[in-house]
Amino acid sequence: MFLKADDFPFTRSLTENWEAVLGEVGMLQPREFLDWPDRVLYENRWEVYGMYAFGRKIERNCELCPTTTGLVEAIPGLTTAGFSRLRAHSRILPHIGYSHAVLRCHLALIVPDGCGLRVGAEARAWIPGQCLVFDDTLEHEAWNDSDNDRTILLVDFLKTSERS
Repeated sequence: MFLKADDFPFTRSLTENWEAVLGEVGMLQPREFLDWPDRVLYENRWEVYGMYAFGRKIERNCELCPTTTGLVEAIPGLTTAGFSRLRAHSRILPHIGYSHAVLRCHLALIVPDGCGLRVGAEARAWIPGQCLVFDDTLEHEAWNDSDNDRTILLVDFLKTSERS
């Protein structure tokens, strides 16, 4: 189930500053990204650059992305944040998230044609500079059928966080 991104005030800051976030991810070296450790969840390549993992700040990674760090640290109930890169011709297989206590937000950064996200029965495409918010405890999957990589900022935050 997708939720209305505008119901979460922090999404406004993310969308207003998306080009700065895009600039920071563009400065990262490919070796800074690590393969998602649970390899049964994807086909081909899914890489991440973590900034916050389950409430714990990854200092060095945050230092390399000061604008993005400031934006995510302002999110009420932040638990996890980082960049997610789905390589060309890759899929994240259908799965269910790890916690009923959080919601997930994707800020689209680099999205070639042929990419999409299905949550429950609804599929959507990312639009650069816009956020998608969803409950990842519903079955979901993502795909990149293009010849280029897809990159988003992924944020998990507590469901009990304040809404507008």
